[in-house]
This record gives sequence, structure tokens and C-alpha cells, in this order.
Amino acid sequence: MIMGGSLFVLGLVLTLAGRFPALGHLPGDITVHGENFTFYMPLATMVLVSVVLTVLLNLIARFFK
Repeated sequence: MIMGGSLFVLGLVLTLAGRFPALGHLPGDITVHGENFTFYMPLATMVLVSVVLTVLLNLIARFFK
């Protein structure tokens, strides 16, 4: 049941992620345009997602402790 619930939440997050236009375009995200390539590294977005997931997982862990 935990695995099914996790997959449901992951699918919900992936479905709703496109509705947040600022996600992926935050100040601190690095974009380098060259002649034949584009390099994109969403640094600020990765930090923000990491902090949010850390807080959520800590709250869940404390609840089930």
C-alpha cells in the first residue's frame, strides 16, 4: 500500500509540475547558449525541490516513528 501510495503521489506531482511556470526558471538556474548547443542546469530548482522533499520526508518519518 505504501508503494502504491508513493506512485500515486509521484504521478500527481509530475502531472501538476507543469502548472508552476516559475519552476525551472528560477534565478540561479544556469543556461548557457552556444552556437550548436544549449546547456541548462536548474541549480536553484534542484535546491528548492531538495529542501521541500527533506522537510516533507522528515515530517512523515516523525509521524510514523
